[in-house]
Amino acid sequence: MPDTHTADSDLVRITEVFYSLQGETRTVGIPTVFIRLTGCPLRCVYCDTEYAFSGGELYSVSQVVEQVATYAPRYVTVTGGEPLAQKSCISLLSMLCDAGYEVSLETSGAISIADVDARVAKVVDLKTPGSKELERNDYSNIALLTTSDQVKFVICDRQDYEWARSMLDQYALPGRVSDVLFSPVRDSLDGAVLAHWIVEDNLPVRFQLQLHKILWADQPGR
Repeated sequence: MPDTHTADSDLVRITEVFYSLQGETRTVGIPTVFIRLTGCPLRCVYCDTEYAFSGGELYSVSQVVEQVATYAPRYVTVTGGEPLAQKSCISLLSMLCDAGYEVSLETSGAISIADVDARVAKVVDLKTPGSKELERNDYSNIALLTTSDQVKFVICDRQDYEWARSMLDQYALPGRVSDVLFSPVRDSLDGAVLAHWIVEDNLPVRFQLQLHKILWADQPGR
């Protein structure tokens, strides 16, 4: 636990830190340390990390960075929950970059990414109608994205797919970010069906399945 004299702005509530293979995004399959922050203001119907909504333990940002170093990783992903719901996430991201890691942030896109360190690769999840959190999207974040970043759509059905297609055009996403990611919700949409739609429409996106769910289906969060 952190020193009791540590300022609140230097504390972060953590659900877990673990070393595994990246299961999604453009670095899929690469060994990565994951830092899962506790708490999320959203309640997507397909959420698979509900255990991170509450609980966790408080650590100083420097303690978290020290723990990451024990794995000697090259890649670090900060995720949640919604990591940006904790203000100290910003300093954590910067300290990880200062330590020389390739750092990515997985965020719902409901909170501004304006203060995120420019060295961080941001993976912004635009919420589809099927998520039941469509109204939480902060579309002002799109203008802040760069070619180092990625945009993710988790797709429940054809309606979600068509909505995501419209976002590609409306915001010129393929030219704005390095990758646009389309993922099927496992219990709602057959991956082969989504793959067929993408190929049929020749979309400039990257289809992805959750590798960790294939390898470790019995281990929530991995």
